[in-house]
Amino acid sequence: MIKPQPLKKGDTIAFVAPSFGLSALFPHRIERAKSFLESKGFKIKIYPCVNKITEFACAGTAEERVSDIHSAFKDSQVKAIICTIGGLGANELLPLLDYKLIKDNPKIFCGYSDISLLHYAIHKKTGLVTFYGPCAMPEFGEYPEPFGYTYEQFLKSVTGKIGAIEASKEWTDEFLDWAKKEDLKQKRQTNVNQGVKWLKHGKAEGKIMGGCLSSILQLKGTEYDVDYERKILFIEIPEGQDMSHGEPILYVKSQLYDLKNAGIFNKIKGLIVGRAFRYSVEDRQSFDKLLKSVCQDYDFPVLSNFDIGHTDPKVTIPLGVHVSMDSEKNSVSFDEQGVA
Repeated sequence: MIKPQPLKKGDTIAFVAPSFGLSALFPHRIERAKSFLESKGFKIKIYPCVNKITEFACAGTAEERVSDIHSAFKDSQVKAIICTIGGLGANELLPLLDYKLIKDNPKIFCGYSDISLLHYAIHKKTGLVTFYGPCAMPEFGEYPEPFGYTYEQFLKSVTGKIGAIEASKEWTDEFLDWAKKEDLKQKRQTNVNQGVKWLKHGKAEGKIMGGCLSSILQLKGTEYDVDYERKILFIEIPEGQDMSHGEPILYVKSQLYDLKNAGIFNKIKGLIVGRAFRYSVEDRQSFDKLLKSVCQDYDFPVLSNFDIGHTDPKVTIPLGVHVSMDSEKNSVSFDEQGVA
């Protein structure tokens, strides 16, 4: 396992667009992210594909997006790389990436959703610890500023040991239309966070791996998939076909059975599930019931409503580090840091 150097004030952070080209359509989100991180003492370098959108909504051709990623990893001034947003298209990059270049120039790489594909491929091909956490547009571009919890958890993860995770006090999955710039008129409404739910009790420890459920399933049977033996698996559920609804539960049910049929539940030591995006109270109850049903024949603990994924705020997870979970203590603890 290779760990990048910790992020320090004054360091340069690169913005790259490996998937969708939404940053070209909504530049105000990038400007807000840039201004916020600069106000915290960081320098920002924006790579060309951030300002591009091509056919099928991607941020440039696959070759152009890979070129930006390679340039960011090669640049000795860049200490961290933050993806603008996820989408659909990161899988196009996997056979084009120079994994030796990435391995020889280890640095912080952060993003979520479709970026799961890049996390898995980099982990498998290089052993580099990457970070499942906020993107530039949706999180660091938040109005009037990012959630304090998101930024604090990001800093903990990229600067040193995280330790035990305390649940956020509030959460939201409200979407304010970026095209109409409704996101610049008001802060998103939040709900009181009721905390995590232990759907199956117990203790477990192991290296953590996971991501957006639909994305990681794209890698089954490919050379980029990871070994889940004795791992703590985390999964989270994205939006559906539009931002008004979450992934339909019937789709999620099918995806969970894909995990089960692949034998993954026979290998893992524990399961952590993020708060699903745009689910009603009834949907969340159905989701938890589904999780308990799918996992009933296994002896690993199952935790839901964790602060990861497409709702905000969120923790930043260093992939591949040692994690412990204990229902008796109501605890999830990152016992190993993700930076050198």
